[in-house]
Amino acid sequence: MDRIVVADDHPLFRAALRSAVEKAAPGAAIEECASLAEAKAALSRPVDLLLLDLKLSDSEGMAGLAAVRVEHPAVPVVVVSASEDAPVVRHVQGLGAAGFIPKSAALPQMVAAIGAALAGDGWWPDLPEDEAGEGDLAARVGSLTPSQLRILEGLKAGRLNKQIAFDLGVSEATIKAHLTSVFRKLGVQNRTQAVILAKQLDGA
Repeated sequence: MDRIVVADDHPLFRAALRSAVEKAAPGAAIEECASLAEAKAALSRPVDLLLLDLKLSDSEGMAGLAAVRVEHPAVPVVVVSASEDAPVVRHVQGLGAAGFIPKSAALPQMVAAIGAALAGDGWWPDLPEDEAGEGDLAARVGSLTPSQLRILEGLKAGRLNKQIAFDLGVSEATIKAHLTSVFRKLGVQNRTQAVILAKQLDGA
């Protein structure tokens, strides 16, 4: 029997996803989570599929997806997002997700996406041709480690180095060292440029 985890902090949308799962995988055991922490706890036991909202109360952007991919690389993850801009979808692809469901999708599309992921196939919305530099941008952000992604999310939220260090449980010196690598990988000179780039990619 398939075990499927649905992680979304909106109860109504969780219900919609549950309905889609029930149609795509009748009889599956479904566990609902409202936060990334709950989803990670659910992943401590074998899971056949994780449906993960990009914006949860304790995780916003790509850091949550990156962390799950590193900690549970064998679990297929289908991302659910209200943002369906091409850069966001391509970044999700680059991080190794098994599919992407826009929150605007109709129920049959959700069912098809879930069914494809369970069958080992990817499912992605149709994207326009790459705009100049867009694919390269996704690749640059995709090269960041999970810790570096969390630092970038902290910058985007306007947090200071010492606040980010507290969030990650490391020293401020460690954050500064990471920032040097983040700027180099992104091809930017400072935190302002890094934030602009991150917002561009996240469709913010």
